Amino acid sequence: FSWRFLSWLAIQNFAMYGGVSALVMSVSLPLFKEMGIDASKQQLYSTMTLSPFALKPLIGVFSDLFPLRGYHKRYLALISILIGLIGCSALLALYHNRNAKEAAQDPEQAHRLSDLLVICFFCMNVTAANLDILGEGKYSEIMRNHPESGSSVITFKFACSLLGSIVTNSYVGPLTDGGHFHIIFCIALGLLLTPFYPTLRGWLPEKKRRKSDPGMTKICCGCLFDQGSFQKKRTPFVVIALSGLAVPLLSAVTTFASLRIGIAVSMIVFFLLAGVTYAVFPRVVFRIIVAIMLIKISHIKLGSVLGYFYTADEQCLPDGPHFSYTYYITVAGIVGSIVNLVAVMLYQSYLSSCRFRPALMCTILAGAIAPVMDIILIKRWNLALGISDKVFFILGSAIFEHFVNIVVALPMMVIFGKLAPPNMESAVFSYAVGIATFCFMMSQLWGSAIIRWSSMKTVGTNCNFDELPAIIGVCQILLPIIVGLPATLVIPNRLQTEPLIDWTKERWYEEDERDELITESLSRVLEEPIEQEEDLCTDDLQNEHQFT
Repeated sequence: FSWRFLSWLAIQNFAMYGGVSALVMSVSLPLFKEMGIDASKQQLYSTMTLSPFALKPLIGVFSDLFPLRGYHKRYLALISILIGLIGCSALLALYHNRNAKEAAQDPEQAHRLSDLLVICFFCMNVTAANLDILGEGKYSEIMRNHPESGSSVITFKFACSLLGSIVTNSYVGPLTDGGHFHIIFCIALGLLLTPFYPTLRGWLPEKKRRKSDPGMTKICCGCLFDQGSFQKKRTPFVVIALSGLAVPLLSAVTTFASLRIGIAVSMIVFFLLAGVTYAVFPRVVFRIIVAIMLIKISHIKLGSVLGYFYTADEQCLPDGPHFSYTYYITVAGIVGSIVNLVAVMLYQSYLSSCRFRPALMCTILAGAIAPVMDIILIKRWNLALGISDKVFFILGSAIFEHFVNIVVALPMMVIFGKLAPPNMESAVFSYAVGIATFCFMMSQLWGSAIIRWSSMKTVGTNCNFDELPAIIGVCQILLPIIVGLPATLVIPNRLQTEPLIDWTKERWYEEDERDELITESLSRVLEEPIEQEEDLCTDDLQNEHQFT
């Protein structure tokens, strides 16, 4: 790894992933809560805001096949930065404290303004997500050529992101308590400009492609097309690109249309992605992808309702913790980020040389224990033990849960980095990450539905969180043990310092006949489920009509 690339990776993760993306996620809770948006809707907004990270398969394929001015990554990264700058500038123009207070008095106006703000957040995360996948594609290529590097670059990437999140959390909480959202958005604008110069100067290393290169054709002014690579691996390229559209379309339907239709569509897409992976990729890749899907979907996200509980005022929840945003976002966030940084170093020292299965099993079990801390605090049992809310929250959610979350994520990222075959590093890496992101969004969607269909009341006066402990017990403790833990058994039990897949042995797409076999297999897998899914969708629409 060259110093220029590591510098670019550090800047990108510090300013984008740990800066802009962390800022958007942290500010969403107080911003939408101030406008009277309930926890269920806020979680849907979070799903839409994060959906650019699920566009990674599409961006990965585009970067592999369409060099802009001869470069696969450089100018695509610059365009992505421009999109984020436009979104943040629109955010500054749209949002005013007075508008937010007026919107809170009118639910229709609040939802209209919130929808526009979500689109701005979406554009800002486009920058973070696209630069992330372009960097990931490059280091996955290096990891494949140098498997002895293990998880060192993953550890470096996470460390830079966590340092960025520490700085971000240090100012978001106090500025939020003071109502200074405009200052936060101005800082975001500066962060979006940070990677521009290093990207323009080519710190993201790549060889310039020319029209005279084998298989390369010119489409239009400044844009080339790698027709040779596309013709050899047409089916996987098309499948990977289309899979990147799943989450943004799903998020748009769910956020701006019907939650019930969104859930039905998400189930269809879930099985469709599994079937397509089986048809297109080698069996070992299929088993790994399905295991990741099950692990991700088995942990239903309830972050928004927990945030509303911890920050509820006395009118909403008289006997609640009543945390300020300075404490909940800044103090707890900084402590959690420091814990994450320590977790990264401990993982690198003690778990990075372990085999994948025991590493994943240990982290999933620890992840199933972590939500117990939330249950104790919600039930107020900590007060019976003589431990204050703030102390117990720091010891529980800010330390233990953050430690577990990062340790769970690290082996996943190592797996993603070792999945990429030769000449398709960005595409296949982004496909795996995109499917994992889709499953994460699906768990967000299910969490939002559970919140909405329960009897919980999260805004206004006389709030009700009585069902929350039982929901946490089922969604975040039982499901990961029942579903996620057995799923690890289908992942190859290799050392993290070894190649996960022997692509020479697989000989994937080295024979011309393979493309025809894949196409026939894909048609066979998709033919029957599509008819069944149409019937299911019709039934769901009829049920939706009856419900309405």
